[in-house]
Amino acid sequence: MKVVLAYSGGLDTTVLLTWLQEQFNAEVICYCSNVGQEEELDGLEAKALKHGAVKCIVDDVCEEFAKDFVFPMMQANAIYEGTYLLGTSIARPLIAKRMMDVAIAEGAEAICHGATGKGNDQVRFELTAYSMKPDIKIIAPWRMPEIFKFKGRPDMIKYLEEKGIPCQVSAKKPYSTDRNLLHISFEGGILEDPWNEADENMWCMTKPLSQAADRPEYVEISFEKGIPVSVNGKKLSPAALIRKLNAIGCEHSIGRIDIVENRFTGMKDRGIYETPGGTIMHHAHRAMESITMDREVMHLRDSLIPKYATLVYNGFWFAPEREMLQAAILESQKMVTGDVRVKLFKGGVHICGRRSPYSLYDSKVVSFDEAGGYDQTDATGFIKLNALRLRVRAAMQKKC
Repeated sequence: MKVVLAYSGGLDTTVLLTWLQEQFNAEVICYCSNVGQEEELDGLEAKALKHGAVKCIVDDVCEEFAKDFVFPMMQANAIYEGTYLLGTSIARPLIAKRMMDVAIAEGAEAICHGATGKGNDQVRFELTAYSMKPDIKIIAPWRMPEIFKFKGRPDMIKYLEEKGIPCQVSAKKPYSTDRNLLHISFEGGILEDPWNEADENMWCMTKPLSQAADRPEYVEISFEKGIPVSVNGKKLSPAALIRKLNAIGCEHSIGRIDIVENRFTGMKDRGIYETPGGTIMHHAHRAMESITMDREVMHLRDSLIPKYATLVYNGFWFAPEREMLQAAILESQKMVTGDVRVKLFKGGVHICGRRSPYSLYDSKVVSFDEAGGYDQTDATGFIKLNALRLRVRAAMQKKC
C-alpha cells in the first residue's frame, strides 16, 4: 500500500513514518507544506529518506496561502467568536489540498495524519481530503487504539530509542505550538489551566508590551477590491506583504490574544495566539470598507461573518456553502479600494486616515456647518413613518 504522510520531522511524524512501514508494509511518501512556519526545513528530505520514506516532498506554498486563502478570508472580515483571526484554521485546507494533490499524482491509496481524536485538525484535514477524492483511505492513528498502542510522548520516545532513531525532543516548552505566515498558536500543557498566565518568554512573533516601541509608528496600507497590495507605497507580493506587517507589528506588540474557544468536537479549549500582521490588516480593511461600502451591504455581510468564520474554523473551506458566501463577499468588495493610515502604539491599532476614489463619504452632506445637499425637514416624515408601528402599539397598550 502506498501512503502519503503529513510529515514535519518531529516526534509524532517520525514515529508514524516507521509505524506505517511496520503495520501496513507501506510505501510512505512524506509531504510537508511550507506555509511560513519559520522552522528549519533543511535536511527534512534526507531525514525522511533515511528512515524509510520512498520520497519526501517539501512544498513552498507561502504565496498560494496568502493569496488564495488568507486574503479571501480577510475580505470577509472573518473572526471566530469575536476574537480569533483563524490563523491555524485557514492553513489546514491548503495543506490537505496539496497533500491530496500528491496522493492523486502518486497513485496513493491512503493518507495519514497525526492529528488527535480530540481536536479540530482531524476534521479539517479529512473534510478536504474527502471533498477531493471520496474514496481515499484515511489512516488516523490516534483513533486506532487497537493497533496504535502509544499512550503519549514517553511511549513514542521509548519506541524511537528502541529503533535507534534519533529525535530531538525538548522539555523546555511544556505546550504545543503551530506557526505559519499569518500567526502562531500555543495550547496544551501548562496552558490547559485557563487561570495560568502565559510566561512572557513564550511569545515569539511580538515583543513584550514592556519592550514595545516608545514612539507610535504610522503605516499606510493600500487596498484594491478589498485586497491589501502595498505598504507605505511599496507594492508587495501577498506573502511579502504579510511578512512586512508582521515585522512592523512585532515592534509594537500587536495582535496578542488569550481565549477559550469552542472546538467543533464540543469541548472548550484555551488558545493563545499572535497575529501581528493579520490584526493590522483586519482593522485597516474595516476602515477601508467604512467609506466605500453601502450601509445595507455592510450590515448584510456582517451578519454572515459568524457563519463564514465557523465554516473556516470547522474545516468546510471547500464546501459549497462557503463558496456561495465567498461569491457574495467578492461582490461586496468591488469598490473597497483606496488607502488607510494606521497608528501603532503599545499593542493598539488606531485608524487615523482613510481615502478612496470610490468614497461614499460626502462632507457637504454630513457637515453641521453647511446645508449641503440635504433638506433637514425631510427627517420629520422619515421619523414619523418609522415611528408608526411604535405609536400604534402604544395606543393599543393604553386600552389594556
